[in-house]
Formats: sequence, structure tokens, C-alpha cells
Amino acid sequence: MRIAILEDDTAQSETLGQWFRDLGDDVHIFEDPKSFVRMAGRESFDIILIDWMLPEMSGDSVLRWLREDRSNDTPVIFVTARDAEGDIVEALNHGADDYIVKPVRRLELMSRIEAVLRRARPTAKGATLEVGPYVFDLNHKHVTVDGEAVELTDKEYDLSVFLFRNIGRLLSRGHMLEAVWGRTANLATRTVDTHVSRVRSKLNLRPESGFKLVPTYNYGYRLEQLDDEVAAGE
Repeated sequence: MRIAILEDDTAQSETLGQWFRDLGDDVHIFEDPKSFVRMAGRESFDIILIDWMLPEMSGDSVLRWLREDRSNDTPVIFVTARDAEGDIVEALNHGADDYIVKPVRRLELMSRIEAVLRRARPTAKGATLEVGPYVFDLNHKHVTVDGEAVELTDKEYDLSVFLFRNIGRLLSRGHMLEAVWGRTANLATRTVDTHVSRVRSKLNLRPESGFKLVPTYNYGYRLEQLDDEVAAGE
């Protein structure tokens, strides 16, 4: 999982970051809103944790920028010392997915993140992820389309599962590299483009099949599921 933490308290951000690193997650820590805004303008994340009281720009303003200016629907959880009911209501009304008052408890935070992600993503049934005619056997790394097996390499399979878990979301190439190849992989983003092309072809991710894998210049890709009328008209 790729996590962004916007928190100006270094001790707090390092504590949170270590919790996620211990789970094998990729953590990106930002101490001020400007650095976060620069990165969020060109990269995507699975979830974003934001403090309210920040230098120069409040966490609430950052949230409004994400939702209104960027049309970014990445799940956002406020982690803040502000505990007034009005603050909580304001954050939720502006698009926050949850709100946690400091001091943060590790297990509670992890449980809330899991709950938020369950609401935001397609849910696997046991060891199977099924979206339309696509069925992914998560234990055996096997995929069928309309009941027919499709041969994918390990990386093609991992990339396919990542895309289908994030249908409708714009994903940056950097995010895809971290999710599939790992943060330490010394690979060019062209690797993502090559694998996306192969996955699109092998899984027939085209409008006539009800799905569309859309590139965004200088950013990444979005897998879209089309309704029947749109698919027929493409």
C-alpha cells in the first residue's frame, strides 16, 4: 500500500511511518502542505493521512484542494488533535473519509484504514477478485475471462490485479511501479507502459469488452468500467 502522511510534527510522522513500514507499506512523509501539493499533483496514493493544523495552509484547505481542484477521490483520514464536533463535521462534509483524534492508537488506525479501503475498492470474495467477466484467483495467480484462462507473467498478473482493485482511479506510473515492482526497483517508468500495453491486449481491455484502460499524459492510467450503452457506442 502506498501511503502519504502530511504531518508537521516529526516525531508523530515518524511514528506513523514506522508502523506502516513494519507492514511492508510504501510511506511518503510530507512536513508542509506545499511539498505535499507538488507531489500529489503528479503522483497517486492508496490513502492519505492529514493533520489539520499545518504551516501556511490548513489540512482542511488541503482536503478541499484535493476534492475540488484536483477531483481526487483518494481516501483521506484526518489525524489531528482538534476534537470539536464542528471540526469533525466540517472535515467529513468536505470529503474526508474518517477522522481520528490524537493520540493515535496503532490498532485503531489500522482498522479504520481497512474499513475505509473496503468501502473504496472492489472487495475480493475469499481468495477471488471478480469484476465483470474477469475472475482473479489470488492464491494461484490465475485469471479467467468469460471462463477462459489467460496466460499472464507474474508482473502482468500483479499489475492486472492492481488495476482491477482500483477501477475508476487515476494511478500514477510511480504508484504502479511501487505497487508491482517495489519501491527499491531501479526501473524506468517505461516499464509500466510496456506492461500496461501487454495487459490491455491479453485481457482485451477495450470498450467492446466493457472496459477501457485510459492513459493520461505525463501521469499514468485509469481503468474504467463502461456501462452497456457506452460500451456499445464506442
